[in-house]
Amino acid sequence: MVTELGWLYIGGSLVLFFFWAYGIVSFLLDIKNKFVPLGRQYLRGRRRLKKEKEEEEEREERERQLY
Repeated sequence: MVTELGWLYIGGSLVLFFFWAYGIVSFLLDIKNKFVPLGRQYLRGRRRLKKEKEEEEEREERERQLY
């Protein structure tokens, strides 16, 4: 038979477990919804800058060959 102190311990443990699990889920959702899109945006920007740089170099090379 569980005493009142035992029930209090079990109830407190469940409450703490709920907030612990909520914190982990919240953290994972923050990563999914904030940091992953920021990382993708950063990589897209890097690729775009690299592509623009290569196009500029090709254009300059064609201009040098023409003159």
